[in-house]
This record gives sequence, structure tokens and C-alpha cells, in this order.
Amino acid sequence: MKQNEAVILTLEKLGGVATLGQLNQEVFKIKDCEWKTKTPFASIRRIVQLDTNIFKIKPGLYGLKKMKTEIENRGIIIETGENIDSKEFQEFNHSYYQGLLLIVGKLKGLSTFVPNQDKNRKFYDKRKLGEISSLNELPKYSYDNIVQRSSTIDVIWFNERNLPHSFFEVEHSTDIQNSLLKFNDLQDFYSRMIIVADNKRKADYLNKIKYSSFKDLSINNRVSFLDYESLNKQYERLIEQQSFEIIL
Repeated sequence: MKQNEAVILTLEKLGGVATLGQLNQEVFKIKDCEWKTKTPFASIRRIVQLDTNIFKIKPGLYGLKKMKTEIENRGIIIETGENIDSKEFQEFNHSYYQGLLLIVGKLKGLSTFVPNQDKNRKFYDKRKLGEISSLNELPKYSYDNIVQRSSTIDVIWFNERNLPHSFFEVEHSTDIQNSLLKFNDLQDFYSRMIIVADNKRKADYLNKIKYSSFKDLSINNRVSFLDYESLNKQYERLIEQQSFEIIL
């Protein structure tokens, strides 16, 4: 079996749509295909980008063209210049990156939490975000008012002592200032605070973080900006590492 045929077959087994990270995990389970290359992951990336049977849904997420209608009917929104600001795309985009953050946290050995109002939202593979998250309830890591303030943060990673390791807010089109206000109230914790958004919104973030209300966040470098593409690349890199017997 040719390598591109193995990738297509793997996509079919995964329901016609998969992240590049998932393909990197699953394609080598097909025994009829040999990958005689020192860079198999690069080969898979090249196949999904060039094979005419495969189309890009969004960066790092691919589908089979023959199943395109079925994929769309499942609520998976294909990113275009026309729909990028639609409510449907915004909701799909938000849930997708929340899901990636939950998976990355798990791969890093951390506990993960998604707020109650988002638990029933679907990841692209039909799993609910609450099923991907490892924590059903927000740990009582501090005073009730502080815990309550963090209860709507899009994704939280917790360490082995159930203390917050990282707070993430996914911002597609809503006001970044609202997320910074949450972070401002949580700044006394030794935790990372990260805005996740399209790289086009970085200028807006840099402008808002300079407001006098966020002076402490700014001068102490408490908040970072992570663009979607960088998140996706880190997710893929972590998946690739799972194939190594020893991680240095």
C-alpha cells in the first residue's frame, strides 16, 4: 500500500476527519504500508497538504473530500474568508481550541478543567469537552470568591497538588479586555495566564495589556499571547513524541 493510500484509509477509519496529530498516531497501525524514511511525520504532513483527495478544514485539521457534505452536516465548519465571523464558526473554533488545550494538558501529565457551561460543547470528533477534561469539578484551591472567579476560564491546567498551573482564555472575536480582567483578579497565584487567539489579534492584545488597569500584569509579564498556529504545532509535536520510547 502506498503512503498516501494509508493516510486516506486512516482518515476513513477516523470518520473522514482528523487532526494531523491523530494521523501521526494512527497511520502506522496499518501494517500493509512501509515508511522507509527518517522523517515519516514530514511525509504525512506533505500528503495531507498535496493529495487531491484531502482538504484542509482549518490549520492542522483535515478531511476527505468524498465525505465533505457529511463532515459539514456534523457541525464541523470549514474555515473560509466569508464565514470566519459567523456565530457557527466562532462556536466551533472556540470548542476546537479548548479541546486541543485539554489534550495538550493531559499529554503534559496535568489535570484539566473546562467550565460547566462548555462541558457539553463538542470537539470535532463528537466527544464532549467534558469527556476530554479530566476534572468534573473545579478544585477548591483557594477562597470561594477566587475559585468562583476562575470558574468561567476557558481551560485550566492543574498540577499534582490541585493548584492552578495555567489559565487559558480562547479569544476569537470577543473583547480581550474581559479575559484580562479575569487574569487581573487571579494574579496572586503563581500560575501562567495565556490568551489564545488568531495571530491577527496580537496587536489588540498588546494594546489592551498596556491599560493602566493591567499595570501589574504588564510590568510583571504575567500574561502571554499564544496564537492558534503555535498551539497546533505544539500539540502535533507532543503527539509525535509519543512514538519515542525515551524522551530526553
